Amino acid sequence: MSVTLTRLQTATKSTARVFTPLCKGTIHHQGVDLHSSLRRPYSSFRKLTSLPLTKWFPRSVSTRLMSYGINVTSGGYRKGVFLVTGAATVAGLAVGVCHFQRAEMASRIVLPEKDEGDILERCKSFMCSPITDVHVLQERKDEMSTRMEMLILETQAAFCKALEQVDGGSFKVDRWQRKEGGGGISCVLQDSKVFEKAGVNVSVVYGNLPEEAAKQMRSRGKVLKAKDGKLPFCAMGVSSVIHPKNPHIPTVHFNYRYFEIEEADGTKQWWFGGGTDLTPMYLNQEDAVHFHSTLKEACDKHHPQYYSDFKKWCDRYFFINHRNERRGIGGIFFDDLDSPNQEEVFAFVKSCARSVVPCYLPIVRKHVNDSFSPEEKAWQQLRRGRYVEFNLVYDRGTKFGLATPGSRIESILMSLPLTARWEYMHEPVKGTKEAELMEVLRQPKDWI
Repeated sequence: MSVTLTRLQTATKSTARVFTPLCKGTIHHQGVDLHSSLRRPYSSFRKLTSLPLTKWFPRSVSTRLMSYGINVTSGGYRKGVFLVTGAATVAGLAVGVCHFQRAEMASRIVLPEKDEGDILERCKSFMCSPITDVHVLQERKDEMSTRMEMLILETQAAFCKALEQVDGGSFKVDRWQRKEGGGGISCVLQDSKVFEKAGVNVSVVYGNLPEEAAKQMRSRGKVLKAKDGKLPFCAMGVSSVIHPKNPHIPTVHFNYRYFEIEEADGTKQWWFGGGTDLTPMYLNQEDAVHFHSTLKEACDKHHPQYYSDFKKWCDRYFFINHRNERRGIGGIFFDDLDSPNQEEVFAFVKSCARSVVPCYLPIVRKHVNDSFSPEEKAWQQLRRGRYVEFNLVYDRGTKFGLATPGSRIESILMSLPLTARWEYMHEPVKGTKEAELMEVLRQPKDWI
């Protein structure tokens, strides 16, 4: 699918070194045809090797070990264990607070890509014209807000087109505006051949930070200096939840976001957050290894400790406390990344966003024709009920979005499945595949 932009009458030809879906449904990543690679068996994906490990203490006091929750005090950088303090999440309009305030990025291993291509040329592949006026994007092409908006629009288009290829249906593209500033693009495929409900949303919003959001950020350690009680902000992100019809195809979720606040003296605070996680209804060891290996490869390009720490963070975050179980088998999750510098954090987020298609689509293709029984479908519905419980009870982004003026409720609740089920006092029979899944949800394991 190709969208013609009314303001893009002329464009210079340029080859972008980015994850860009081209015309006729072909998706390329740095010159590689991903659709052909997605059909390869798992054995074709190369195994990963560990890189030399260097971890650092951040220059801060009263921080917490990300992996272990231990309080420490540090007066400067020194070798030790990778640390994270609290986090405040802004996903589109949904501003939430995570377990930690701040994740300290470690030293760089790879150089970020700076040549991201011509904006007009890149816009041709999007599901819709950009939220920000394309002329403004061109004028501010080197600013992080522009680069991030281009990345999330490309991620949305790449994932939607990959899903359309395997499903045969087409996403409904719904463009919306926020009267307080900004807007978004919601792409939804509903009750189709393979996917019962698939949503891929992008939002770019700006204005003055709501007082409730500012209070939550300050409670987590953010020092925000307002001018006349106002804090101008810009928030953007791409978020997706996919609910397949077949219970042997897992549900997947990903979200990558950027937040920027301008303080009274004109300085800006910024941070990134995001993650990708898998929720299978039936445990498949090969699927789990492939999914986590692909995410680890993306993380290892930047630091060998990222996957391990962000995997643990993911297991902690997607926890349904009242059920004493995780939502799924995890993946990676991180928030409030703002060091060592903006360029390196953006390069890391870009690697994670580009891993979404290769970590999920091979699993979909593998199981798309699997047969299933009515009993297996009923189990899928019960597990979807748990998904709903987490999103409405615990997910901070959803909860805050529902309470924030100007929120687009349809886009926030896009994450909920079309159908779900709750049974009184249900517990799977011991020794069954359903019981096998529950063991992993109650006791997370390392897959690689």
